[in-house]
Amino acid sequence: MNTLPSTPRPGRQTLLASLAALAVLGGGATSADAQQYPVTPQQRAVAQATAQSGIPVSELSPNAPDEYTVKRGDTLWDISRMFLRSPWRWPELWGMNLNDIKNPHLIYPGQVLYLERSNGRARLTTRAGAGGGTIKLTPRTRYDSVSDLALPTLNPALIEAFLTEPIVVDKDTLANAPRIVAGRDDRVLLSRGDRLYAAGDGPAQLIEKPGPIQQFRIFRDATPMVDPATGEILGYEAQYLGRARLERSQTTETQMDNGKMVTSNVPATLDVVAAREEVRAGDRLVPEPPRQLVSYVPRAPSAPVEGGRIISVYGNAVKYASQNQVVAINKGLRDGIESGHVMAILKNGAVITDRTNGEKETLKLPNERIGLLMVFRPFERVSYALVLEISDVPQAGDLLVNP
Repeated sequence: MNTLPSTPRPGRQTLLASLAALAVLGGGATSADAQQYPVTPQQRAVAQATAQSGIPVSELSPNAPDEYTVKRGDTLWDISRMFLRSPWRWPELWGMNLNDIKNPHLIYPGQVLYLERSNGRARLTTRAGAGGGTIKLTPRTRYDSVSDLALPTLNPALIEAFLTEPIVVDKDTLANAPRIVAGRDDRVLLSRGDRLYAAGDGPAQLIEKPGPIQQFRIFRDATPMVDPATGEILGYEAQYLGRARLERSQTTETQMDNGKMVTSNVPATLDVVAAREEVRAGDRLVPEPPRQLVSYVPRAPSAPVEGGRIISVYGNAVKYASQNQVVAINKGLRDGIESGHVMAILKNGAVITDRTNGEKETLKLPNERIGLLMVFRPFERVSYALVLEISDVPQAGDLLVNP
């Protein structure tokens, strides 16, 4: 991971901050790392352009408040949605008070945001009456930031598990991965704290290496992910079971057997350190990847999304998605999809038979927009996305387009 520039520690006076995107972390990194995430040139360019004149009042949400005090439990998405019709346009919102912003990835409980409208344009500022005129003074509760934790882009609990748990692999990845061969004391089902034995072949052998203790994720049942439109298999979704820590390498052992020297393979020894479901022989091991810092900057894809569809709703036998639920989609890195891309969900209009004109005619009803989702973990040909807003119930097969 590249070294990131440091950010001054916040003092008792609230930090002036933007409503741009905050980095969200995977693999156990801390929020302090997120607060050091740099501003992208694209964010800064958009904000600087917007800061010259603000944004049109027509781009504001109809119910945008004149002022708002940031509260614990808020997310940047929620606050952006409060002020803008299109909450993914955070660089514009940041640009509305660019003169006050020193670090656009920080916003804290207790900050008061003031919305100014003038000559058909709007700006957001952290200073009451910044545009001049009379400032109305009223009693207000004082908020102090007693934590160094800035607001997250989204509720972290909704996606943290998906940053590390499910994986999309090709047909042979799990088949060639090290396999669990047995549990200690002939145990068939294993859970946290249990010892297991596993072996790999060729380059997949489980051998201890210098450095930190090696850890592995445990997976089972790679399920095909099929494109609803074309029927193409885009990858295989592996079921996450837990994590194990390597204690001893697999080796070979030579001993006498009926007067002959016989060489036997000795599997590696691992301990289960976390388990979502019970583990058993035949399950596969994949090395724990390095920690990654991922920046979720909500934005529309730069190119039109063509043929986008929801493949499935994450979970066993789940058909319909609800708000704040994770879905898999049939677009990935090869299609130019990146973390933070926001797409609209369209319910595919039903095909009906019309007899109202005295004749039998086949009609297809219009596609209707029913929500928004945001990609947070793209793979080569598929991605995981979080359903942010819905007005109807999304399901597998629904269409995806630019927002």
